[in-house]
Amino acid sequence: MSGLYLIGVAALWTWLTWVLLRFGWAVTRGKEASTTAGKLLVVIVTLTWLGVSFWFGGGRKVYYDWQVERMCVVDGGVKVYEKVGLPKTVYEKFEARNWVLPYKAKADSSDEYYYKSETHYVRESNPRVTRTVVQVIRRSDDAVLGEVVRYGRGGGDLPGPWHGSSFLCPDPSKSAGFEKRIFLKLEESE
Repeated sequence: MSGLYLIGVAALWTWLTWVLLRFGWAVTRGKEASTTAGKLLVVIVTLTWLGVSFWFGGGRKVYYDWQVERMCVVDGGVKVYEKVGLPKTVYEKFEARNWVLPYKAKADSSDEYYYKSETHYVRESNPRVTRTVVQVIRRSDDAVLGEVVRYGRGGGDLPGPWHGSSFLCPDPSKSAGFEKRIFLKLEESE
């Protein structure tokens, strides 16, 4: 169904472009051809049509992806504030669970470490731009041991029945498992 929708949008755009070109051709060949205002009107309408087509056809995604990358360079990525040595058994327990720490709302009082996450909307309309901060916190003193700051763009696509696109910075695969940078395995003799 999405293929048919895309074909329909492309056909509509092609038809509207053809109508505008025919209109421009008629204006430049008609009585208005001798006036500069008529030619200027054709140029303005054509440039506006092409500019709007580019913006909604993908230009705004390119622009906001660039904004996300720009903000990400300033303060995105992994930051480690304190490294913690864990006994071998505790370290292996975290490793076996693939470093899944509980979120603050679901953490038990016995959980010594937990995650806290906050999302701020830099831009709420389409496309949406967000700044998300995920922190690892030690319960005993509420110290932030490390954090990942991630920017993202969602949406900005042509309307349709398909899923919208997204862009994240830094790449989630590069910041995955950042807990391993915070938690270190203590040797038995320590």
